[in-house]
Amino acid sequence: EIVQYCIKHSHNYSETAKKFHISYQQARSYTIRYEENGVDGLQDKRGKRKSPEEMTEVEKLRAEVRLLRAEKRRAEIEISFLKKLEEIERRGG
Repeated sequence: EIVQYCIKHSHNYSETAKKFHISYQQARSYTIRYEENGVDGLQDKRGKRKSPEEMTEVEKLRAEVRLLRAEKRRAEIEISFLKKLEEIERRGG
């Protein structure tokens, strides 16, 4: 509705923003994204992960690095916990 109004009114972003109570930049952004990618361009993809088929090789490698770092951190925490537990047991606690 916003985009259609804006296009119908010669891309008047100010008027569109005022009518729909959004910022000029939002009106402009929505319209440009719609014109470049259609309805798909208006979908909010924040926080959504790509499927492995959609990922580039670099993205796949970065995801693997993040996973390995998380696993390493978990192992370090576990080792630290076990050392602390042994220390407590040695003291007779």
